[in-house]
Amino acid sequence: MTTPSSGLFLTFEGIDGSGKSTQCKRLAENLRAAGHDVVLTREPGGSQGAEEIRRMVLEGDPDKWSAETEILLFTAARRDHLERTIQPALAAGKVVICDRFADSTRMYQGLSRGDLRATVDQLHSLMIGREPDLTLLIDMDPATGLSRAKGRQGTEERFEDFGIGLQEQMRAGFLSLAKEFSARFRVVDGAQPIDAVAADVLHHTKQALAGDTGASEK
Repeated sequence: MTTPSSGLFLTFEGIDGSGKSTQCKRLAENLRAAGHDVVLTREPGGSQGAEEIRRMVLEGDPDKWSAETEILLFTAARRDHLERTIQPALAAGKVVICDRFADSTRMYQGLSRGDLRATVDQLHSLMIGREPDLTLLIDMDPATGLSRAKGRQGTEERFEDFGIGLQEQMRAGFLSLAKEFSARFRVVDGAQPIDAVAADVLHHTKQALAGDTGASEK
């Protein structure tokens, strides 16, 4: 489904409140300062159509959509994002930093309310057909992460409203994904000070930019 690219596609994953968005911005700043052309984006969102879907799925009653409906909505948003933002940037040799991608759908919709992982993967293969070159998992204690996320007091708290049980399940699931896709995942301790997390993130990114795809360091 996708065309070859010469850029680097990097994603951040983790539970709500793990500090992903902060680290996305820090990494973008560091890479731009080093002379890289960077596109900072997010999911769901990152294109006009995908942002419209974002508002539907992240706001309101936690039970307003079934998991199956969410999978379709997130896949539609991701396809538009891929076509309009990610692929053109990669084809131009840019570094694309994305706050969440398909791994979040594998977790939140694929496992949170039933065993729908196979459905997520089938749709991903059919409509997306692209994995990141590097995925940085910011690992965080679920109680701490949920406290941080709720403390933001924003409108996009539909998944946080499912409570601590979901966050604990998601943390375990993300760590399992890191083992399943060990070639592209790097796990970073999110309990460290922000500067230390940023340093680890930059270290792994520099390795990827240098063409080191080994999975020995976690």
